[in-house]
Amino acid sequence: MLTNILPLIPIMLPFFMAVIMLLVGKRPVKHRAIAAIGGLILIIVSAYQVFFVYQNGMYVTYIGGWEPPFGITVVIDMVAAILVLTTSIIVFFITVFSFQSIGEPREKYYFYAMVMVMLTGINGAFLTGDIFNMFVFFEVFLLSSYILITLGGEKLQLPEGFKYVLINLVSSNFFVLGLAYLYSVTGTLNMADMQMKIASYEGDTTGLTIVAIVFLLVFATKAGMFPLYSWLPNSYAAPPVPILALFGALLTKVGIYAIARTFSLFFVDNVEFTSTIILVLAVLTIISGCIGALAYLDMKKVIIYNIIIAVGVILVGFAIMDAAGSIGAMYYLIHDMLIKAALFLLIGVIIFRTGETNSERLGGLIKVHPVLGWTFFIAGLSLAGVPPLSGFYGKLFIVESALDNQMFIAAIVVLLSSLVVLYSIMRVFMNVFWGEDMDFDRLKDVKMDKMMFSAISLVVIAVVFGLSADFLYPLFEMAAQSFYDPASYSSYLLEVQ
Repeated sequence: MLTNILPLIPIMLPFFMAVIMLLVGKRPVKHRAIAAIGGLILIIVSAYQVFFVYQNGMYVTYIGGWEPPFGITVVIDMVAAILVLTTSIIVFFITVFSFQSIGEPREKYYFYAMVMVMLTGINGAFLTGDIFNMFVFFEVFLLSSYILITLGGEKLQLPEGFKYVLINLVSSNFFVLGLAYLYSVTGTLNMADMQMKIASYEGDTTGLTIVAIVFLLVFATKAGMFPLYSWLPNSYAAPPVPILALFGALLTKVGIYAIARTFSLFFVDNVEFTSTIILVLAVLTIISGCIGALAYLDMKKVIIYNIIIAVGVILVGFAIMDAAGSIGAMYYLIHDMLIKAALFLLIGVIIFRTGETNSERLGGLIKVHPVLGWTFFIAGLSLAGVPPLSGFYGKLFIVESALDNQMFIAAIVVLLSSLVVLYSIMRVFMNVFWGEDMDFDRLKDVKMDKMMFSAISLVVIAVVFGLSADFLYPLFEMAAQSFYDPASYSSYLLEVQ
C-alpha cells in the first residue's frame, strides 16, 4: 500500500498543507508550524524515495488503476527522486528563513500556503509521466508564483509582476500548441508511450522538428536561456529575498528539466540539429550571464546573473546528451539549486541587517559578522567550482564531455565562466566584508537566528554534497541514464504491455 501512494506523497502533502492553512485563516504562527512540520515530513519521504528507487529501480503509480498509456501515470525515476528531495530541502530552509524576514503582513495573506502550492506544482512537474499533466503542474506553480511575485504590492513588484505574468501566459499558450501537434502525431500523452511511438515513426519528421523549436521556445523562456532571459533579472529582483530564493533556486530548474526530459524522449529524429541549437544557445546564455554578473554591484543582480550562467552550463551538458555530459549536468543542476538558495539567503541576511543591496555602499562587516562573512566566502568558492566543493564535479564531467565530442568552444566558455563567477562573487565578498568600514550605527538591531540557521545549513549541505560526490556517483549515474538512454525511461511500458 505504501509503495502505491509513495510517488503521490510529494504532490499531495504540500497541497493538503496549503488547504489546511487556508482553512485556519490568517494565523501566521499556525501557518509556520504547518509549513515547518510538513516540510520535515516531506524531506524524510523524499529521502526514502531516493533510497527506494536506488534499491528497486523506477517506480510507477497508475492513477485510478488505469494502466498507461490510457491513464495518468506518476513516475519516480532517479532524476525525479533526486530533484524532489533537493526541492524539499530548499523549500524547508527558505520557509524557516521566512519566519523572521518575510513580514507578518505577507504571512497573513497566505505566503506559506502559496509556497506549498508552488511546491505541489514543481514536484508534480518532476514526477508526472504525462506531458499534458506537466503543462498542468507548470500552471499550478506559475499561478502561485504570480501571487508571490506581487504579494505585498510594493511599487517595484507590480510592474515586474505584470511583465512576469504576461510572458509566462504567452509561453504557456505555445506549450498547448506543441502538445496538440504531438498528440495528433502519436495519439497519446504518456511520455514513455510517446517516446516509443516517435522512435518508430516513419512519416515526415519536419513537423516534429518545428514542434521541437516551439518547445524550446517555451522552456527556454521559463529557464532563462538566451535570448529569452531579459525579463528575468528585474522580475526576480522585485520581491523579497525568500521569494527571490524560491524563484532563483527552483523555477528556472524546472524549465531546464523540461528541456532535458522532452528533448531526450521526443525529438531524437534530428538530434544533431536540436542539440546544436541548444548548445549554441547555452553558450550564448553563459556569455550573457557573465556580462551581467560583471556589470552589476547590486548583490541581488549579481547572483541572478549567476543563475543565467548556471543555466547555460547545465544545458551544455544536456545538449551533448552522452553519459558524461548527462552526469555532469545532473551534478551541476543539484549543486546550483542548493548553492543559489544558500547565497540568496546569505545576501538576504546582509540586506535585512543593513537595509542595503549595493555592495559598494557596505564594508567592514567581517568585524561584526565573521561567521556570515566566511560562510559567504565558502559558498562563493563552491559556486565557482573550486575543488573539492560541489560546483567542481559537474563542470569536470561537462568539460570532459565537450572535449571528447570536440566541442572546444563550449568547453572553453564553461571553464572561463568559472573565473567570471569567482570574480563576481569575490568582488561582493570583498566590498561587503573587507571594504572600508561602513557606519555600523546604521545596522538594524534585529533577530536573525532562524535566518542564519537556514543560510548556514544550506551551505553545509552544499559542501557535504561536494565532498560526497564519489559516494553519490551511483545515484547520478542512474539518473543520467534516463537522458542519454531514453529507452530506459520507457521500459516500464514494456512490462505493462
